[in-house]
Amino acid sequence: MKYVQALRALAPIDAKSIGRDPLLRWMILYPLLMAALVRWGVPALTGRLQAVYQFDLSPYYLLLMSFVVLMTPMLTGMVIGFLLLDEKDARTLTALQVTPLTLNGYLVYRITVPILLSFAVSLVVVSVAGLVPVEPLALILSSASAAFLTPFYALFLAAFATNKVQGFALTKGLGVLLLPPLAAYFVDPPLQWLFGLVPLFWPVKQLWLQGESVSSQGICFVVGLCYQTALLALLLRRFQTTMQR
Repeated sequence: MKYVQALRALAPIDAKSIGRDPLLRWMILYPLLMAALVRWGVPALTGRLQAVYQFDLSPYYLLLMSFVVLMTPMLTGMVIGFLLLDEKDARTLTALQVTPLTLNGYLVYRITVPILLSFAVSLVVVSVAGLVPVEPLALILSSASAAFLTPFYALFLAAFATNKVQGFALTKGLGVLLLPPLAAYFVDPPLQWLFGLVPLFWPVKQLWLQGESVSSQGICFVVGLCYQTALLALLLRRFQTTMQR
């Protein structure tokens, strides 16, 4: 019931806030534009590199697809993070604590809706990019694992930034997190699993496991989900602490 109240009350406000901000509108559309660029631009680039430099880019298509998997939750999470920062600046979150909506209902909305949206968009974006065939199970599990990164980005910005200026600075720093999971592509197991300390590793590893047994893919998903959930719990506690100051 509290979730439904939050959805009805906040969804129209979020839509208007995103519609008024050109940057947030761009960030929402970027994953689809990127998927189209990857689908038609990368093969053209591959042909050019092969003709001019005799370099074959196609063996790295799966690596490029890994980048595609990670971009949707990152951008979606940053949009939600900036909305949270706007609401912190406006003292909206403090006011919610004395309304029927409650802060808990608000937080459930802020976590679950972005996860569901990111999952749906990731399914489309990865399918559109289509550099390599992706099996249905790998597509679903990698998109679901990536979707749980969305509240990670949002809560990180809201927990450690006090305003949008600091939020923009943090987004640049968060880009560094893309490097370890992509570097893991060039490392063989079991050392590759050490990169699992970075939460972004699990969605791309899920993609790389396609063709493996269902149990292997399932174990990877569950382990990654447990780790991501633990990090989210820590960030949520940090965010709630900042709200009490």
